[in-house]
Amino acid sequence: MKSAGASRGFTLIELIVTVAIVALLATAAMPVAQLAFKRTREQDLTLALRQIRGAIDAYHDAALAGRVAIEAGTPGYPKDLKLLVDGVPDAKDPEGKRIYFLRRLPRDPLFPDTATPAEQTWGLRSYASPAEAPTPGDDVYDIHSLHQGTGLNGVAYSQW
Repeated sequence: MKSAGASRGFTLIELIVTVAIVALLATAAMPVAQLAFKRTREQDLTLALRQIRGAIDAYHDAALAGRVAIEAGTPGYPKDLKLLVDGVPDAKDPEGKRIYFLRRLPRDPLFPDTATPAEQTWGLRSYASPAEAPTPGDDVYDIHSLHQGTGLNGVAYSQW
């Protein structure tokens, strides 16, 4: 007859099999977790690009409507991204109230250095710059990510 103490607990083999099964499940879950993390960062990038591009377009529309003072012969885009947050005086308001286009400037979520100011995390394209080779200039016509990687859709982040 077996004693009551001998039948309690797990054998060494049972513990090894259990640990092996847990390790196998963890190994299978890791790529899924990495894919979900990358997808979340790409969604953040898409949202930030939409917000900033929408603000650039709103600035341009305000310039064409005469609410933002622009120099003659210029296309009416902001000189830099900080103008979208700092605002500009409303040229049609007698009290000179400011027009704001963004509450805060989003950072590029793919930019590696979190200490860098948000306006320096984006690549800029001026109005005079060709689409194939975007370069900064006298104004900000468009922005792009400075990250050299490729998205899940196969397109380079700098072309989003």
